[in-house]
Amino acid sequence: MFGGFELLLELKPAMAYTLGASSSTLLSHENFHLYCNSLSPGTSFHFGSRKALSFPVKNQRRTPSISISCRVSMQGLIQEGASRDSEVEVRRPGSSGKSPVWVNPKSSKASKLRKKTSDFRYVSLMKVVEALNSCEPTYENVVGAIGVLGNDIVQQDAVFILNNLSKSESARLVLKYFLNKLSDVNSVILYNIAMKILRRSKDMNGVELLFNEMLEKGVKPDNYTFSTMISCARHCSVPEKSIEWFEKMPSFGCEPDAVTLSVMIDAYGKVGKSDVALSLYDRARSEKWRLDAATFATLIRIYGAAGNYDGCLNLYEEMKALRVKPNAGVFNTLLDAMGRAKRPWKAKLIFGDMARNGVEPTYGTYASLIRAYSRARYGRDAIAIYKEMKEKGLEMSNALFNTLLSVCADVGFCDEAFEIFEVMKTSGCVPDSFTFASMITVHSCNGNVEKADATFSEMMEAGFEPNIFVLTSLVQCYGKAGRIDDVVKKFQWMLETGIEPDELFMSCLLSVLSQVPNELEKLTSCIEKVNPKLSYVVKLIASGENTDSEAFKNNVITLLDILSPEVKKAYCNCLIDLCVTVNQLERACELLELGLSLEIYTDIMSRSPIQWSLQLKSLSLGAALTALHIWINDLSKAVGNGEELPPLLGINTGHGKHKFSNKGLAGVFESHLKELNAPFHEATDKVGWFLTTKAAATSWLESRASKELIAA
Repeated sequence: MFGGFELLLELKPAMAYTLGASSSTLLSHENFHLYCNSLSPGTSFHFGSRKALSFPVKNQRRTPSISISCRVSMQGLIQEGASRDSEVEVRRPGSSGKSPVWVNPKSSKASKLRKKTSDFRYVSLMKVVEALNSCEPTYENVVGAIGVLGNDIVQQDAVFILNNLSKSESARLVLKYFLNKLSDVNSVILYNIAMKILRRSKDMNGVELLFNEMLEKGVKPDNYTFSTMISCARHCSVPEKSIEWFEKMPSFGCEPDAVTLSVMIDAYGKVGKSDVALSLYDRARSEKWRLDAATFATLIRIYGAAGNYDGCLNLYEEMKALRVKPNAGVFNTLLDAMGRAKRPWKAKLIFGDMARNGVEPTYGTYASLIRAYSRARYGRDAIAIYKEMKEKGLEMSNALFNTLLSVCADVGFCDEAFEIFEVMKTSGCVPDSFTFASMITVHSCNGNVEKADATFSEMMEAGFEPNIFVLTSLVQCYGKAGRIDDVVKKFQWMLETGIEPDELFMSCLLSVLSQVPNELEKLTSCIEKVNPKLSYVVKLIASGENTDSEAFKNNVITLLDILSPEVKKAYCNCLIDLCVTVNQLERACELLELGLSLEIYTDIMSRSPIQWSLQLKSLSLGAALTALHIWINDLSKAVGNGEELPPLLGINTGHGKHKFSNKGLAGVFESHLKELNAPFHEATDKVGWFLTTKAAATSWLESRASKELIAA
């Protein structure tokens, strides 16, 4: 550890007061930072020792005698977020082993001796500090303020004044004064304190100027110099500078300590050098460095960007184990990661932790929650957060308004969307093309063509050119209203204006076709102009031709091969919907089985010892009904073969309603299951789930098999 210094003051018979602070003994490099603490306990540093700095208690006698023997051992380090321990021990009168000496307070020498006490010196230095903090930052004012101390100034005085200076504009001037005034001074100490003052005011440019001045004057920077500059760069949100100073340290013979290395995890993570940050983090774990909340937030951001969402949660648990209190930045980063992971239930838990930790939500918190809930189509939760923001008077951005309108369009919250749209316009936010596209989709949910057309016209008048997303929503609206001629007209207008239909737009045309199969010829002619292979598959389905199953599947595979992975499921859903609409159930089953074999559909049917489940959340209505048909047949075969069913069987349709359906999948299935007389009933504690028991399912399946046998 660092060394200390000793000041032994003993009162002589002729002198009742001695001035320790005016000793010419200079502080060692390691001890300078906390010297000022020996003058007063009111400074910004604190002592590691539990012993309080105290002075002899005045005796009750009228003529006090005072004897002081003082031993001070201090160690200091100006680091990011921490200062080293210091120890101060003051012996009471008599502890030196010498008898106290009486001094007559009425003596003519008493006032002179009193001026030499540390208390008097402390008051004098504080008056200088107050003068420097209140005057204009000019060199003349600095000279005048410090000049009252006379020529009897030592390095300890300079350290104290600089360390208590609050006006950062005066720091360089005060430093200049002391460097000129003091002949025997350790310059790097004063430079480091001046840098610390500039760091307080986030003056990165001033810190760099001091560093360059040090080099010009031949003053060698030390570890404290670099740690101060690195932490200043962190406070100023310029991690590039932190890295620059950090990588310069070896050339000056400086070795970073654990605190500095911990800060560098944050810096490297923020500039995108994740490999270096993670390497330092591995070292931090093995060497048990103390990491702060900001560093953990950066690490969570790195893991989230890499898609390692479980790693984000593990870091959060590690924070709790290390008793590092998470701040708003940590919670916001976690919420953002859970939003990208589409884990809104985790976002809810983390938001609850935030409240329990007493951390006040910020704008970023609410924004992350709205994005997380919207991505997962948790419409009601997103609206609830929006209302909480309104109650707190927080302003919404265009992006957040658009996110809310988008989720309202996705889940069919038309009334909420209209209200949010009006609030958006009155709040000063200007609707953009994404806003209008969402509103057109909302009108499409209701099949309100007039309002959709009016919104389209409003968008054009606002100077926004319609994009493919807007036109897709508009065509979907026409299709739901059965206005196929308008669909064809809009399609022709697109081609004439040079807007090329994309895969999603063609999927929309396919969806419209599945709703109005009687308009096959008009719509297939549009499809054929853009995607002849899709048109051919549509004609095979709609014609009802008895095409060989393998030949049909090969044509579908040829079509899927030219599509992007993101749209394959949408095309399969629409094709199955078309099969169901034209009563081609066998073709629908072939398409679903093909989608399963190509892993376009995954995890639809699952089995465990306790429950067999059918997951339908990602399917269209036609695809979900087809999957139910196949699943029931599989259950019938299992019972027929004597296979034991699990205690529970369940169908998960998801929650909410489809944006282009008056009822959600759950509502449609409730009616359909009743038609089948199936013993599945909606669970009260699990939204979107229909459950039944082994006994009820077995009885129903056996009864169904008997009826089919009789009918045959």
